[in-house]
Amino acid sequence: MAPLMFLGLVLFLLLGYPVAFALAANGLLFAFIGAQLGHFDFALLQALPDRVFGIMSNAVLLAIPFFTFMGLILERSGMAEDLLDTLGQLFGPIRGGLAYAVIFVGALLAATTGVVAASVIAMGLISLPIMLRYGYDTRLAAGVIAASGTLAQIIPPSLVLIVLADQLGASVGDMYKGALVPSLILTALYLGFVFLVATFKPAAAPALPLSARTLRGGALLRKALVSLVPPLALIFLVLGTIFLGIATPTEGGAMGVVGALLLAWANKRLNLDLLRQAMDSTARLTSFVIFILIGSTVFTLVFRGLDGDLWVEGLLTALPGGELGFLIAVNILVFVLAFFLDFFEIAFIIVPLLAPVAQKLGIDLIWFGVLLGINMQTSFMHPPFGFALFYLRSVAPRAVRTSDIYWGAIPFVVVQLIMVGLVLAFPGMVGVDKAEPVDAPVEIQIEDFGGGYNTN
Repeated sequence: MAPLMFLGLVLFLLLGYPVAFALAANGLLFAFIGAQLGHFDFALLQALPDRVFGIMSNAVLLAIPFFTFMGLILERSGMAEDLLDTLGQLFGPIRGGLAYAVIFVGALLAATTGVVAASVIAMGLISLPIMLRYGYDTRLAAGVIAASGTLAQIIPPSLVLIVLADQLGASVGDMYKGALVPSLILTALYLGFVFLVATFKPAAAPALPLSARTLRGGALLRKALVSLVPPLALIFLVLGTIFLGIATPTEGGAMGVVGALLLAWANKRLNLDLLRQAMDSTARLTSFVIFILIGSTVFTLVFRGLDGDLWVEGLLTALPGGELGFLIAVNILVFVLAFFLDFFEIAFIIVPLLAPVAQKLGIDLIWFGVLLGINMQTSFMHPPFGFALFYLRSVAPRAVRTSDIYWGAIPFVVVQLIMVGLVLAFPGMVGVDKAEPVDAPVEIQIEDFGGGYNTN
């Protein structure tokens, strides 16, 4: 019944039904069929109300609307424009300078907004025409913008990490700390790729001409301070308070919203229309997440009632290679599924099935979550269904062909896969010592000396 239920879900999704309703309908259908055949206890469905109430009262998930609202406000506050203009002037004299500026701005926006759409659209509207005007290769320009936007999915305060922490039963704060170093290394790898292109193919990433570099000396320094200080202060307000243990991720998100509103007000962009649009988009995304969570809860409850978890565990633990074989197989599975499913679908359908097996194999769940997060980041970059590519296509000039966007994204997908390999090979960058797994069993020896027991 469990394999048939999984195939039934795939069929529902291929028919184009909304994911949340496909999950719930598939679960209820197989609950009825299983009960009729004597393979499922219908009384298990009595747990659904408590599970749904647990989702609605989950304080961790409250961080999602906060960070989404903060990102949407910042997108319209003028911060992205100021950053791109300033860093473009700073890096302008060197080859590939605009591409470096886009990557740095992508990382800064990721650390403040956590929303891929906001980053890709903002940089696509502002940077892409400028890069093309000054002779950048179309594929490189498109790839840099799309890849930099996806940094919002792995650099804290990422929505991906919040959802993964919830699905794995881990701490969001620990997940943020674990993802910090890998996300910075991934950013450095993007910069390294641009450096290689600018070195070996200089015509693809030229320096800005002198006429385009309007700011110099003290004026450029003042502009840089004015543009960089607010987002850096906001990053400390959100991430600094979380890492220092002063605030929970939800409280950090709330403070971030206040900071974003103040920035928008300082730039004279705050008005009722902006607030209405941001609240509408936040409500839509939050409702989307909650409905998928409810649907996945129905699916998971019935799937486990049909011993689906034992079936999946048997499949994965029987793989050759033990823990390493499991990790390689899971990463290949997630990478392939990312061609067809978006992050939320993978997180709510696949991750709950993988987490118990990972825990049984003694894999640290924070490390496992960061590894999956980096892998899932490729789902936004995969041709032909990557959402970052769709966002960029929607704002790119007509002269930019869709095939250029796809080909431009492929090298950065390869870079992301290299990063997956690095996290697998060097788990210490997530702060995990794989040599001594947490919660390792302690051996107890009991010796009988005739008159009593001596325990060691």
